[in-house]
Amino acid sequence: MSQHRHPGAPGRAGAVPALPDLPEATVARLPEYLRALHNLAETGHETVPSEGLASAAGVNSAKLRKDLSHLGSYGTRGVGYDVALLIDQIEYVLGLTQRRAVALVGVGNLGHALAGYDGFASRGFRIAALLDADPARVGEEINGLVVRHIDELPRIAVEESIAIGVIATPAQAAQRVADQLVAVGVTSILNFAPCVLSVPEGVDVRKVDLAIELQILSFHEHRKASLTALPATGGSALTALPGGFGATDTQEAIGT
Repeated sequence: MSQHRHPGAPGRAGAVPALPDLPEATVARLPEYLRALHNLAETGHETVPSEGLASAAGVNSAKLRKDLSHLGSYGTRGVGYDVALLIDQIEYVLGLTQRRAVALVGVGNLGHALAGYDGFASRGFRIAALLDADPARVGEEINGLVVRHIDELPRIAVEESIAIGVIATPAQAAQRVADQLVAVGVTSILNFAPCVLSVPEGVDVRKVDLAIELQILSFHEHRKASLTALPATGGSALTALPGGFGATDTQEAIGT
């Protein structure tokens, strides 16, 4: 985490508005830009052209320039972007100028892995509490933190100023844990449980489902295999979809 230099300071070139109203897609890409910028800074780069930063972040340069324009950053022709300044701007917009305390609930296999991940600290987060409902896990020490019972959450939330809750429990326990987090004032939740949570308005939930990501990759693998199997003449060799429709019949079936 770089030392913060307030991007909204008067007279600062490329200063960021107090809090720009960003499109969700832009917000989702800012952490990728920040990761790439930190890598550039660590290797001694003081400036970076838009093409170089876009390549490092895995986006096209036009999209990157548009995203960064929302922050008031346009770079310098022939030079590119000031790496340190852009880090400051993005960290400010993402609220990373203070290290946010995180409570991780559920210390099974996934929870253990998350609790031991060293990358949180360098990205602006502090795992402040590990909690579980299983008495067999309470008292276990993971990465310097002792697992505490979920019933202690109200007191811990106040003591540690918990800002974000991470749920790594089985699906059947996740909604109950979400309710407990909301009850103690947590309004941002990262959910690793394979289920959809019901939360009040004003509570933000991000869902991470590894099985869904694998299923999406499976689709792409299936699609590539299907394309490879097509005959060279261009005729249709696709098998019928479940329900009796062939892939080439679908458009006619739905009237397109």
